[in-house]
Amino acid sequence: MSITAEAPVKFTAGAVAEAKRLMAEPGFDVRKKLRLGVKGGGCSGMSYLLSFEIPAENDSHFEIDSVPCIMDKSHSIYLIGMEIDWQDGLNSRGFTFKNPNASSTCGCGTSFAV
Repeated sequence: MSITAEAPVKFTAGAVAEAKRLMAEPGFDVRKKLRLGVKGGGCSGMSYLLSFEIPAENDSHFEIDSVPCIMDKSHSIYLIGMEIDWQDGLNSRGFTFKNPNASSTCGCGTSFAV
């Protein structure tokens, strides 16, 4: 495992705080890292992945404000430069994604096209 020098994505302070809160939950498996990725599907063609998982062989490793992250190397083309935020308001609660690589996004903000 090698940690890359620079993270391919950015987290806002709110996203970092929420990730650290989730990692501090009782029973959290410390072997898991925050996976960032994409998968086919969703209203616009691709959906974002954000979950805690044990690293796989083809993963890039990086840290964002002490949050250990992983990403399948082949996904960076879709996600490089993206900003992830955490919204905790009355109208919106959850992680949000601002992706400069997306040609369009759906109304829910979790699906995009390239």
